Amino acid sequence: MLAAMPQPPSAVSRDEPVIRDRGDACPGALRLHAADDGYLARVRIPGGALTAAQAAHLAAAADRFGDGHLELTSRGNVQLRGLAEGCGTGLAAVLDAAGLLPAPAHERVRNIVATPTSQDVLPWVRELDRLLCANLRVTALSGRFLFALDDGRGDVAALEPDITVLGRCGDRALVRLGAAAGAVAVADEDAPRAALLAAEYFLDAVDAAGTRAWRVAELPTGHALDDGEFAARLAAAGIGAVREAEVDWPYAAPPRPWGRGPGPRGDLCVLPPLGRMTTGQWRVLVQVAGHGDGLRITPWRTVVLPDAPLRGPVDGPALLEDAGLVVAADSPWQSVTACTGRPGCAKSLADVRADARALVERARGPLPVHWSGCERRCGHPRGTQWVDALATADGYRLSVHGRPLPPRPDLAAALTAARETTSSPQSPKPQ
Repeated sequence: MLAAMPQPPSAVSRDEPVIRDRGDACPGALRLHAADDGYLARVRIPGGALTAAQAAHLAAAADRFGDGHLELTSRGNVQLRGLAEGCGTGLAAVLDAAGLLPAPAHERVRNIVATPTSQDVLPWVRELDRLLCANLRVTALSGRFLFALDDGRGDVAALEPDITVLGRCGDRALVRLGAAAGAVAVADEDAPRAALLAAEYFLDAVDAAGTRAWRVAELPTGHALDDGEFAARLAAAGIGAVREAEVDWPYAAPPRPWGRGPGPRGDLCVLPPLGRMTTGQWRVLVQVAGHGDGLRITPWRTVVLPDAPLRGPVDGPALLEDAGLVVAADSPWQSVTACTGRPGCAKSLADVRADARALVERARGPLPVHWSGCERRCGHPRGTQWVDALATADGYRLSVHGRPLPPRPDLAAALTAARETTSSPQSPKPQ
């Protein structure tokens, strides 16, 4: 029988505090992770914002040191895989030359996601990143601690961040601690500094609790963050703050692949199948982005190209499609995800990416499907509204809404039927 999906530590009740018996091993650009296919580097991209020149440096690094591929993560970052042992110094030099390592001691804590189709949040991103890199205290944050800067629509605010800044009308912003019902309102210009002070407040609570929590949701009840205490801390720092006990938090769906628009230029949303690209495909992205306003890596493993050419001498959508990247809204790839699988992960029981590619056209359906090589189910979607294709020693086992399905000999038919399941035992979270 299929085991229940394990809860991440952030889902654990505060009545059951998380006790860490080891340090945070989250990989970075300087702290490489040893995988089955070589070493892995994770390059933080605050707000997902890259210039075309910076993106070109990443492709050069993947070719020079790695396996010639780039991967997008659920934090809007970029990973290089297949790195050789001893390449760290050379890789760091390339990243530093590209402006992607402004503060080496802080590189793993620069986890900032931002509304990818908004220009308004970019000043927040730049200022918060500057403040983080200048603050020695925040180097104690784990590589999993997440800031979300949302322009007010509610897209990245739905990603269960630790600190959320939500734009409001009238040059105001809300700062939310974890999943609190309320928030603290501050002036728009004070929002980045308030987010930094919120992170320091969290670290003080971790020290007091003695649990080595990595996320706000992991703090035990007696040490949970409090809006009133936070507002007092802001006031002591000279930031005017007003508590709002209940907030009607907005929600907006993430951007989906789209290509053509009515004019010669516009935003493009590009989906690399399974969030992975060859350096050749990545360079096509860079080529199109060079005629626009750079790239925005999203936490949904897509790339937004602002103000890109949509037709004419540089036909962005056509170039991207010819490279094997998805810009069509009806592509089956937009609802299929997978973990690394073989050969990159020693724990995986199958090459899940190859299996996903083999069935992507034959097993369509309204529910998303995630292919997992082992019980850890790395990278699975939030909530319950997805189909779990779990590799075992005897093939794949399917479950939907957390409930196992009876085995069927034809995997494509079984997966199609699972993706058409409509009943759910619990209300889903936004996807």
